[in-house]
Amino acid sequence: TGSSDPYCIVKIDGEAIASRTATVWKTLSPFWGEEYEVQLPPSFHSVSIYVLDEDALSRDDVIGKVCITRDTLAQHPKGYSGWMSLREVDPGEEVQGEIHLRAEVRGGRGGRRQLRCTVLEAR
Repeated sequence: TGSSDPYCIVKIDGEAIASRTATVWKTLSPFWGEEYEVQLPPSFHSVSIYVLDEDALSRDDVIGKVCITRDTLAQHPKGYSGWMSLREVDPGEEVQGEIHLRAEVRGGRGGRRQLRCTVLEAR
């Protein structure tokens, strides 16, 4: 139909966490504007945001992902904000698109760090 039903999930070091955006129906330029806060394990290496296409009749398709490493977050102590190109999840897939997000690490209660991630939009 020339459109998707995209939503995003967040994974820390490959483990899915309880954050999932709403599905934006029938679009190639979704807007979410959703914000999540998760506890970061002290030894985390990366945070990945996967963009999927919801499919009522079969398994949801993975459109692509963006990955923010611990080093990237360290290089942006006030937080990272910008457009990131989607990368393939499975080798050999053709991936097109970008996701606009903000991510910052904040000190939490008891010295635990929290990641605040705002998924804004995609194209």
